[in-house]
Amino acid sequence: MSDRRDQADRHRPPTDEAALAARFKRLGERLGQRHPDRASDPDPVSRSSGDPSALARGFRLSTELVAGVLAGAGIGWLIDRWLGISPWAMIVFLLLGFAAGVLNVMRVAGVVPNNTMDPPGKT
Repeated sequence: MSDRRDQADRHRPPTDEAALAARFKRLGERLGQRHPDRASDPDPVSRSSGDPSALARGFRLSTELVAGVLAGAGIGWLIDRWLGISPWAMIVFLLLGFAAGVLNVMRVAGVVPNNTMDPPGKT
């Protein structure tokens, strides 16, 4: 006799789960009323994972910084080899390359105007 009751209890969710399922159903109905233009079950493939232009901009910003540092290090290494003052020129030009890379990143991001060498009144 207890086997029948156990089998019936297995198929019936506990009261907490039933109450939660009812609340989810009511919430879904309310959301459907507020946003009838949205599909209830969107296709995950059609959703975009991000803005491709933002990804391209991020790659460009990182490339600007890395290029400045590498160019400074390369120029410093060449001067070190030519003058035999290793590693001082490389250190100085590495820092200058980092500063130039940060300035280029700020220009691309729009924080600093492109040409700051013009007089203020010239347009």
